[in-house]
Amino acid sequence: MNIINAASEFSILRQKTGLSVEELVDHLDYAPRTLWRYEKGESLPRKTVIHMLKELVSNNDLLKKDACQFRFIDLFAGIGGLRRGFDAIGGKCVFTSEWDRFAQQTYRANYPQDDHDVMGDIQKIDAKDIPEHDLLLAGFPCQPFSIAGVSKKNSLGRSHGFRCEAQGTLFFDVARIIQHHRPKAFLLENVKNLINHDKGNTFKVIFKTLKEELGYDVVEKRVIDAKCLVPQHRERIFIVGFRDKNDFSIDNLELPDVSDGPTLKTILHSEDGSETPEGHFTIGKKARVSDKYSLSDHLWQYLQDYAKKHKAKGNGFGFGLAGPDNIARTLSARYYKDGSEILIERKGKNPRRLTPRECARLMGFDIPGEKKFKIPVSDTQAYRQFGNAVVAPVAAAIARHMAPYIIQSEAVDSIATKIKKTANG
Repeated sequence: MNIINAASEFSILRQKTGLSVEELVDHLDYAPRTLWRYEKGESLPRKTVIHMLKELVSNNDLLKKDACQFRFIDLFAGIGGLRRGFDAIGGKCVFTSEWDRFAQQTYRANYPQDDHDVMGDIQKIDAKDIPEHDLLLAGFPCQPFSIAGVSKKNSLGRSHGFRCEAQGTLFFDVARIIQHHRPKAFLLENVKNLINHDKGNTFKVIFKTLKEELGYDVVEKRVIDAKCLVPQHRERIFIVGFRDKNDFSIDNLELPDVSDGPTLKTILHSEDGSETPEGHFTIGKKARVSDKYSLSDHLWQYLQDYAKKHKAKGNGFGFGLAGPDNIARTLSARYYKDGSEILIERKGKNPRRLTPRECARLMGFDIPGEKKFKIPVSDTQAYRQFGNAVVAPVAAAIARHMAPYIIQSEAVDSIATKIKKTANG
């Protein structure tokens, strides 16, 4: 076994455990520096380490079987990126809302265990028709909040609040559900620019609503760049709140340094026969990427000319060309148009787009080398869905960090003890 293959095996098994390198330290009793060398492929992992990782993977279902179950709802669900981490710590999704019919199709295909259907537009659903739950998840789109008339209402002594300031926005639906059900906690996700959206008014109203109007202990926001866990620069803001005050801090969530994150070679098709062909994504005995993902001469020339024109003007617009040892720009919902933000370079050939399967890996829905996440829709819809999704390993890291506060701590400690005991033989 060479170093590259061993390192790949270590990294893949580590990701299957759902644990970060830092978290493995407690389970494997190896120094962080040693484990990071294994993760990066700088040295061969010992056979005992690989064995212990395999034991951890085989016993990973302890979290699902033994955890004190909690109930959560998944709003603006997309294809379920946020929920994946909370499924893994023993949560049960009891309600899902997603308006896009193609996203609904992908969601249903990947979460067949749910005993409820995917509901449509949340604006048309009464809060009382949503089941009781302990946790609310929502990756809601942001819209401008109107505060016109607030000053006038103040002068007239009339009451106002989120029903005035947020009415007509999708955040309003999050707020009204929280107000009705009073869940133990919530996790909200949005783009980094939410902070400055509508000249800062949007974020101001959101925080005021959650803290002052709804009375939740809202943990200060945190922007997380997913490139610490996947080979993609993707910054998103996460807001955590609890009904009852506690000592939770999202700032204490330990994540790998972004400089230690994986590179694109971990998610690209191997094209060497080690993968089996998949539909129209990969073809032939070696499962090479289909030519349909290669840029035409015309499109490639257009993108190069476009980049030159804007570079001459001092602008930063252009395509993002990357190789196996690089990380990608942010995958967007418009990727289906020309793929310009993430183009994979190839010697002597025009660059190509990522396949939808590679996008699934890039977003952490599949680990390297796997293709378990079902993609039942067209490439166009798949690109839109992955471009709008939450990076699954980031959601998983936050879920593990929140676990002691949303399920009984005794259950969490018991599970951790069982896994460590199994790993240590």
